[in-house]
Amino acid sequence: MKKILFPICFIILTIVSCKKDDKKDTCTTSTTSLSGSYKITAVKYKQTPASPEEDFFLTFDACEKDDILILASNGTFTSQDAGIVCVPNGSYTSTWSYIGTTFTIDGDAATIQSFDCTTLVAYQTDQAVAGDRVTYTLVKQ
Repeated sequence: MKKILFPICFIILTIVSCKKDDKKDTCTTSTTSLSGSYKITAVKYKQTPASPEEDFFLTFDACEKDDILILASNGTFTSQDAGIVCVPNGSYTSTWSYIGTTFTIDGDAATIQSFDCTTLVAYQTDQAVAGDRVTYTLVKQ
């Protein structure tokens, strides 16, 4: 009986201990979680909701594609001209804030579409023409 009981208990313990935890780590969007250094990895543009999406990031100069955007928890924003340096140097400092779903840098507001504590996707509308949409993807470094 002991020979049968031990393997059964072992199998049950193994199954119970291997059960997946259904709780997923969640990311709460806040000034603290948004703070950090980012690199822009994509910029998409749609002139109208029905028009095809264009890859606007292709129009960036090489010296702009490697810049680091730093969001400090005290509300300070720094665009650091890193890697290939533009002429003139494109580094500057300003302010940023987060309220609700609105993310504002240097007075330009964008709506946060998604944020998983690593990738931030935000968009702006009515930038070049009424009804257009520019979507930015930033990845924490």
